[in-house]
Amino acid sequence: MVKIRLQRMGSKKNPQYVIVAANETSSRDGKFFEKIGFYYPKAKENKDKVKIDLAKFESWKAKGAQVSLTIEQIVRAAK
Repeated sequence: MVKIRLQRMGSKKNPQYVIVAANETSSRDGKFFEKIGFYYPKAKENKDKVKIDLAKFESWKAKGAQVSLTIEQIVRAAK
């Protein structure tokens, strides 16, 4: 099953995340199918916190991908 979730990047105490569509059995930072966007929780301005391609997001969701709770909250705030 495909899940839309966060993949951690960045350094210690400076988290940066990539929003990806990945197989649910792969590890958090493992293989993925496609990058959908980025999430920078420590960005100084709100407009720089989330960059997401909503067309790709809706496409994966239409194909049956499950969305993690965190991603649902992030996307809802980004719209």
